[in-house]
Amino acid sequence: MSLLVKVCGVTSEAALEAALEAGADALGFVLAPSPRRLTLARARELLARVPAPVERVAVFARATRAELEAARDLGFDVLQAELGSDFPPEDGRAFALPSLRDGPDLDLRLRALPRAQALGRSLRGALVLDGPLGGGRGLAVDPGRARAAARERALVLAGGLTPDNVAERIAEVRPAGVDASSGLERERGVKDVALVRAFVLAARAAARSLPEMESIR
Repeated sequence: MSLLVKVCGVTSEAALEAALEAGADALGFVLAPSPRRLTLARARELLARVPAPVERVAVFARATRAELEAARDLGFDVLQAELGSDFPPEDGRAFALPSLRDGPDLDLRLRALPRAQALGRSLRGALVLDGPLGGGRGLAVDPGRARAAARERALVLAGGLTPDNVAERIAEVRPAGVDASSGLERERGVKDVALVRAFVLAARAAARSLPEMESIR
């Protein structure tokens, strides 16, 4: 099974290097109100340390067009924001990684969205499914709803993932990618480098143990 692994809420060089050394495919830098929020100047410093082809993701909650354009102009590869954000129309699809909160009406909300395209080795065009209160809260999604969504969408599973549970969640949901933030922290907003490494390696090992996932069409 091919799987993309994203470490979100990176705020330090140590966490960044740990994720890269372990083999993460993408790093998320939060630009929304959060204990993990970076200034644009600090984001620029960290972005400069991320080599290609690792994707650099600007993470928002509900974002304005001006905020997303500022992040794009800073050099981010992918713009992650909740559905309803004002993605720039001229290239929003090319850079977009929409996020969606779990809930009992998830299926209805998914039906209203355009169908996802195959990912390849990029997060662009995927859909992040997070906990019911949004990112960084450590709340898990319902595995049954997530599995059903992953059959139809290029789904990145987030919400309450840790090194200890990521293998089980991958086996249950069969997502195209996994994304963790608060579950890799030693205190709120501060990553534990050992947990970062352990998460990436555990996700990789779990993906290798499963058959190749069918392509999302």
